Amino acid sequence: MACNHGEGHYPELNYGTGAKWIKNLTQSRLSTFLGGHFQDVNLSSVLFIHRLDGPEYVDLQAWSAPGLSKPLFKEALQQTFKPAKKGDSFGPSFEFDPGCEAMIFTPEGLPLQGITGSYGGDRRVEHIIPREAVERGTYELVIESSCNGMFGVPWNGDTIAPPDMNRYFGLASADLVVPNQDAWHLMWDFNTLKEIVDTLPGNSPLQNKSLVAANAIMNAFKTGDSENIKQMRGIAEDVFGKGWQAKGADIYLEGPEKAQVVGISYCHIDTAWLWPYRVTQQKTARSWSTQLDLMERYPEHRFACSQAQQFKWLEQQYPPLFKKIQEKVASGQFHIIGGAWVENDGNMPSGEALVRQFVYGQRYFESRFGHRCETAWLPDSFGLTAAYPQLIRDSGMKYFFTQKLSWNNVNVFPHSTFSWVGIDGTQVLSHMTPVDTYTAQATVGDVNKGVTNHKNLESDDSALLVFGNGDGGGGAIPKMLENLRRIRAVNNNHRDLPPVSMGSTVEQFFADIERGSKDGKTLPVWRGELYLEFHRGTYTSHSSIKKGNRKCEILLRDVEVWNLRNIFRSQVEKFRKLLATLATLFKFEQCSYVYPKATIDDCWEKVLLNQCCGMVYDDAEQLYSEVREDCKALLEDALGVLFSGSVPLSGNPPISPPFNVLAVNTTPFARRDIIKIPISGAGQNLLPKPVQTTVDGKHGYMLLETLENEILAHPTVVSTEHGPVSVHTNGSDHIIMKSSSLQLTISQGRITSLYDVKLKRELIAKGSSGGLVIFEDRPNYWDAWDVEIHHLEKPTPLQFSGARIIAEGPFRAAVQTQVKYGKSTIDVTVPTSTKENSRPLFTFDAEVDWHERHQILKFELPLDINDTVATYESQFGWVQRPTHKNTTLDAAKFEVCGHKFADLSEYGYGVAILSESKYGYACEGNVLRLSLLRAATAPDAEQDQGKHEFSWAVMPHVGSFLESDVPKAAYVFNSPLHLRAVPENPRQHPPIVARSPFWLEGSQNVFLETIKRGEDDKFESKSASKTVILRLYEAYGGHGRVQLRVTPHVRVVSAYLTNLLEDHKKMLSFVSDGADGETGVATSRFWLDLDFRGFEVKTVKLVIADEAWVADAEPDESSR
Repeated sequence: MACNHGEGHYPELNYGTGAKWIKNLTQSRLSTFLGGHFQDVNLSSVLFIHRLDGPEYVDLQAWSAPGLSKPLFKEALQQTFKPAKKGDSFGPSFEFDPGCEAMIFTPEGLPLQGITGSYGGDRRVEHIIPREAVERGTYELVIESSCNGMFGVPWNGDTIAPPDMNRYFGLASADLVVPNQDAWHLMWDFNTLKEIVDTLPGNSPLQNKSLVAANAIMNAFKTGDSENIKQMRGIAEDVFGKGWQAKGADIYLEGPEKAQVVGISYCHIDTAWLWPYRVTQQKTARSWSTQLDLMERYPEHRFACSQAQQFKWLEQQYPPLFKKIQEKVASGQFHIIGGAWVENDGNMPSGEALVRQFVYGQRYFESRFGHRCETAWLPDSFGLTAAYPQLIRDSGMKYFFTQKLSWNNVNVFPHSTFSWVGIDGTQVLSHMTPVDTYTAQATVGDVNKGVTNHKNLESDDSALLVFGNGDGGGGAIPKMLENLRRIRAVNNNHRDLPPVSMGSTVEQFFADIERGSKDGKTLPVWRGELYLEFHRGTYTSHSSIKKGNRKCEILLRDVEVWNLRNIFRSQVEKFRKLLATLATLFKFEQCSYVYPKATIDDCWEKVLLNQCCGMVYDDAEQLYSEVREDCKALLEDALGVLFSGSVPLSGNPPISPPFNVLAVNTTPFARRDIIKIPISGAGQNLLPKPVQTTVDGKHGYMLLETLENEILAHPTVVSTEHGPVSVHTNGSDHIIMKSSSLQLTISQGRITSLYDVKLKRELIAKGSSGGLVIFEDRPNYWDAWDVEIHHLEKPTPLQFSGARIIAEGPFRAAVQTQVKYGKSTIDVTVPTSTKENSRPLFTFDAEVDWHERHQILKFELPLDINDTVATYESQFGWVQRPTHKNTTLDAAKFEVCGHKFADLSEYGYGVAILSESKYGYACEGNVLRLSLLRAATAPDAEQDQGKHEFSWAVMPHVGSFLESDVPKAAYVFNSPLHLRAVPENPRQHPPIVARSPFWLEGSQNVFLETIKRGEDDKFESKSASKTVILRLYEAYGGHGRVQLRVTPHVRVVSAYLTNLLEDHKKMLSFVSDGADGETGVATSRFWLDLDFRGFEVKTVKLVIADEAWVADAEPDESSR
């Protein structure tokens, strides 16, 4: 009996060729189904049902704003509009066109969405006409267009090329269209299938199944009518699952419970980069309005947004849009993140500036949206200081996101999710997305990379997919959201791709990691800075901007200290009786002075804005100029009231005789300064008389001394035992400058000797010389951003020449030299002075007329000192980096960021370079270098061309760095005395011996950095409580204990330890030797005991009594 094992009909004979394909050719075929050479006959040909552009359908009227102006909506609508048509050109730069960026408004001024013209991946030119307008038959809107591409207007198309300020754009389309929605969805289906094919390995079932489906769709394409498209979409369901699209956002509720990849939409907008701030204001409105529109169509869409400054601009210029954003924040769809004023540079801002980034950012977000941020967010910063973990946690945030280290050009950063531990030991849970971008396109490749590129799957296997067009803005587009829905549909039916989810927050993503890692216990740890091995030239490019940042940070510190004077009400006569009480704390009854909180806030916001990762330098220069002007006016106002009749000594001295020289010290450190004063003409009336005059007799030198914690410096003399300084030369090629401590020799234009006279120790390495040096500076691409390691291979040592003695001693000696190179002239004055019991150093004051291209100017010293690390100041501490190249991690740090000093030390001795405006340093072996000027030509063709003035100093010191006072010396070097001339009449203007009302006793490694008013004070109210905020930090990296002392004439009600946002952590108890019997307020010597760990930052709040003056108390000098 025959055996039949099946019902099939497998033929006995076969004359065919079979279905074997040549896979790579089939895969290549997929790229021909959309656009390209076959766009007239492939799927692209049926994407639109109708397209109309005649004047009877589209009536265009246009007005071009003059020059580079950016009128607000109401102003623009008042202008005269003229007829326009497709093909018209608009310009010059920053004006009109889809082909460029634009924004659609309602006639009432509500921004609806952004437009991004041209044909890149960020193209967004469609606007959906509301159904009610279709039924009405007319639709009116206003389009504001900027004549710039997403990345400005580079003249030759290269992103970083200098701008073409006369570039015009053409209006390519202004059409009324009816899209074929089914065809568009088929296009998205096909794109997802193609991405799967291109992403997954060729031997995976899903890759082959997707290729079969995509090929079948191409074979099924015929007429492109609705039935044909329905048939092709049915083929795609073989991969996505039957009926997947009808589920909409609910597709994410099916399938795996835990997603490995969490999607969050984001729109990185450089607050300025290749465009000015005014364009960023437009980019913000365009991008965010578009995201609000997408939320209505895609309920799962969550948009994360940082940078309080951009929100403030939006609030000021687009209030209806800002109100809509507030609603979306409240509904949980629009997420505020970052907690900072801007996404700032993570290297060069001072510690206090980083604090203010969070203070101003968090306070703004809380005031406008009802809550603060929990996640710090710096995806694009060019490296991150190790001070950050402490500052992030103390600003109320637990999590941190970044990714720029994926740009490293030497080493691959080893972690994706990790605990980042800062210099003080504080940790923050951190994620560096393995997708390696904050502008992901939400492709299958992006999702897959979230796992395949993850560095520590063993401890946590989740990744944040941060998607949306960025840098120039834009954010997510429908294609991305559609693609993610399809990827999730695939997840629900196959296991070849990691599951992706939508609809959660960044905080939920981190909270899941926190739980899954047992509160971080199973995560790897990274200690120290996150050094970016890229963009090292940014520490030096645009010298004037770096100088503006440093000087304005210090000016604001000084302003806040001196404007504390209005905390207390008192009488002038009482004030004059209490000579030991700081004048700045007291408000005179005759004065209607109000603490200038608004002006100080405005200045800080400008400085913080300029600390964004990129900037347009004309804008930055203008803001720094405004800050300098406002701060100097505030200082003059404060000092003028406190020191009645005084005038600044920086200008012309007073004419009426006689006048005393008064100098104000804004640091807490003891110091001796030799100041230069005019002595000819009206300057003859200044007292006391100078200890030395210049060679030309027009100026004199005066020696001033400030004791520790004193505010006012006073004239002093040098003891006869302390030897004079001298300078000798045998011509222009050999100079010897000598003090009682140090000797500097310049021979044949180079520094050949730096000699410690007391220890009889030579500090320049034998056979070597130091001085200025030029290196060829031609980075591989990012001209203004990068300095590459190969620049060190082409040095040209420069020689000082034309030496001229301009001060011969005995208290101050100075020689003026000149260096000529190419088209540039560098005048350097090197002074030294005799200052007993002061820090010995040689200062270099440079005036440069710079006209080089692709060169970098440095100062270097080859030292007879050996150590494997050099020490550089960073925010609230220091960081050590290798002087060798043992590994590629070491070799990559050939140019590093430092603040006010760099130091190379060994046991028993060291040498530091101090800087008042530079940030780029290096130490190669025993050669310590400071970068001074660069000369890139893109994107600014004239970068740093012209005149510059800056100073640096060389400071040898006995003992290693940790045994030295280099941090204090650098602090003083960056804080010049404020010089004033005060009337000498003792009855009308009694002398003031002003000491700080707050000072430290105990460990010398703890610094009092900031004294300011409390953020929550009511400055207009005389009866409201008043607070003083003190910020202290440990500067050397070890434990310390100090007494924070308060002058007995300041009545403090209570004291609190707070976080950086000035929220109370705990009440502090006073230690005192006396108190007022009725109030319990301390009236005699009292203090707070404070313990510090290495590099710890503490913030103390003092609540001041309303009547804070102890009128019957006499100054108790013993309290010092």
